Amino acid sequence: MESEPKKQRSDQKTIGTHSGTFHCDEALACFLLRQTDEFKDALIIRTREPDVLAKLDILVDVGGEYDPARLRFDHHQRSFSGTFDDKHDIKLSSAGLIYKHYGREIIAKLTGANEATTELFYQKIYDGFIEGIDGIDNGVSQYPNDIKPRYRVTTDLSSRVGYLNPGWNEPQTNLDELFQKAVELTGSEFMHALNHLKDSWWPARAIVEKAMHMRDEEFGVKNSEIVLLPQFCPWKAHLDDLERELGIEGHIKFVLFADSGGTWRVQAVSVDGSFESRLPLPEPWRGVRDDQLSTLTGIDGCIFVHASGFIGGAKTFEAVKTMAERTLAMRSAS
Repeated sequence: MESEPKKQRSDQKTIGTHSGTFHCDEALACFLLRQTDEFKDALIIRTREPDVLAKLDILVDVGGEYDPARLRFDHHQRSFSGTFDDKHDIKLSSAGLIYKHYGREIIAKLTGANEATTELFYQKIYDGFIEGIDGIDNGVSQYPNDIKPRYRVTTDLSSRVGYLNPGWNEPQTNLDELFQKAVELTGSEFMHALNHLKDSWWPARAIVEKAMHMRDEEFGVKNSEIVLLPQFCPWKAHLDDLERELGIEGHIKFVLFADSGGTWRVQAVSVDGSFESRLPLPEPWRGVRDDQLSTLTGIDGCIFVHASGFIGGAKTFEAVKTMAERTLAMRSAS
């Protein structure tokens, strides 16, 4: 079903995308374009009519051609195999295409960040948000074909956009209004991800960096494998980045921090962001709690060790420090 004709101002830009069932990638692409200076008030026209499409200023996810110079951004043609850069191998959807070409401008405008921070956010948003949409839209599995996922996730953004379409047994009407809801949904998710980076994740960088440089002094060991955070903050990705910058990838084994309740945590650093720890807390401690754990470890004030050994808790800093140091010593003795 084609879009009804829409009233357009004489100076208003137009964004063209396909009519009918809509998807996450073109909804997000339209939102992103509207964050640029050139297309901020653009009218979205949903159609597959070649004569109509030819007159529109920019096309996404329709038209059968990728030609940035002419503002044509489709990815469905057999000749298209573009990826975000040479470090990525997922074929771009229309969301990825628009983000690749306009993402830096959008992030700089929305955050006011300098060039270096804009570039960092640009890469992080692609890796943590856009690439998954590209993969889903192009039918790329997260897993090798010979591995069956143990469970399914049907609440991802692409699925939720899909649910906005009328069911097969419902009237196929008001698709343009529903598509606008999809644009708003994808846009709100994008802004949430970007604002989290800007307002929460990025300010933590300085805290983690200082803690990395203070660790030898804090623990009295040259090139210590333990980091103490003076306050809890998002630390995992920063720690990985800082390890690479310092040339000590994989070196840090534990991060210590106080939790919101005033007790302390010792958390094992994961392997490449997975559920596997570089050095989990000892197996005999796992799943044991309180006085029983204190008796077992010989460390006063223990509260728990998770069944997988990735995290433990205690009442004092000295206790979690000893838990980490004891684990390192047990590894060295084995």
